[in-house]
Amino acid sequence: MKSRIILTALLLGLAQSATAGDRITSQAYEVVLSEFRAPATENGGASFKPCSECERKIVRVTSATRYSVNGQPLSLEKFRQALARASGRDETSITVLHHLESNTIVSVSAYI
Repeated sequence: MKSRIILTALLLGLAQSATAGDRITSQAYEVVLSEFRAPATENGGASFKPCSECERKIVRVTSATRYSVNGQPLSLEKFRQALARASGRDETSITVLHHLESNTIVSVSAYI
């Protein structure tokens, strides 16, 4: 019984030290469409307000940034067109995945 307790304590200690080095590398924001501005170019910037009281963020996009509407991948141009046609801009959610280390947007998803 004593060996089980020691083994359990050892395993818990290893698990704790393994998670201690983890860092948050990305942050996802869910914003309403009315508070999101899509980038004009593939190497431009998107702007959004994470909350109604928050300051507007402007984050760079790259040619590697992925865009999707209703789960379907789209080019930036097609993504912008889909957003322009969307109704209910205050009820439509956009998910923005921001890579914190590179300070770039990894993906933008909308369900319209």
